[in-house]
Amino acid sequence: MEPIKKILVAEDGKKFYVRSIKEDFHTQFGFIGKEALARAKPGGMLKTNTGKELFVFPPSFIDSYWKIKRAPQIIPRKDVAAIVAETGVGKDSVVVDAGTGSGALALFLGNIAKKVVTYEIREDFAKVAAENVAAMGMKNVTIKNKSIYDGIDEKNVDVVCLDLPEPWKAVGPATEALKIGGFIVSYSPTIPQVSDFISAAAKNKSLLLIKTIEIIEREWEFNDRIVRPLSQQIGHSGFLTFVRKIRK
Repeated sequence: MEPIKKILVAEDGKKFYVRSIKEDFHTQFGFIGKEALARAKPGGMLKTNTGKELFVFPPSFIDSYWKIKRAPQIIPRKDVAAIVAETGVGKDSVVVDAGTGSGALALFLGNIAKKVVTYEIREDFAKVAAENVAAMGMKNVTIKNKSIYDGIDEKNVDVVCLDLPEPWKAVGPATEALKIGGFIVSYSPTIPQVSDFISAAAKNKSLLLIKTIEIIEREWEFNDRIVRPLSQQIGHSGFLTFVRKIRK
């Protein structure tokens, strides 16, 4: 899968993602010739053969992120934001991610962290994630096709993120990998999973339970004098539990 080269936007907000500027680009509004695409500068405007105006700008991280290949369900951005905010992941952070799936969380964290190593037991998911990492050009994200339950190769890690069916089985390996002051974040869709993870973490004297939260997002609709929450909202996605390593 080629990286996205340009973004084209119509006045109504309709977006088009151009991966190749070596061929004509076709839309529902007509096509744009490859020569025009190659010459187009950021902030410029292109016209399709039917006269539709499309504005041009280079893709940002989030533009490319929207077009990654999907395998299993990914962690919503609202929950990714909470992980970043609660752990303080930044440019010097080393992060281990378990349960790669499509690689969405690893990509998001890789965009702000120094290094991300992500573990995925399923070969087919790891392959999809590798394609996404390559398409996004993320040089600091490494995928390992192995189970994190069997251990984590990395040491002195700042954050370990678990998106696993049985996260309690990863408490030991995650604790061993973390530096003092590092965080484990467990993302689970059901309360029994949360309860079992917390029970396992409580038995580990190196860890301090911080909190379990659920992030609810409510988008609003604005249409003249009609101002109200959208009828179809993003409902429950998952619970986030944060623990911190406080001693060896």
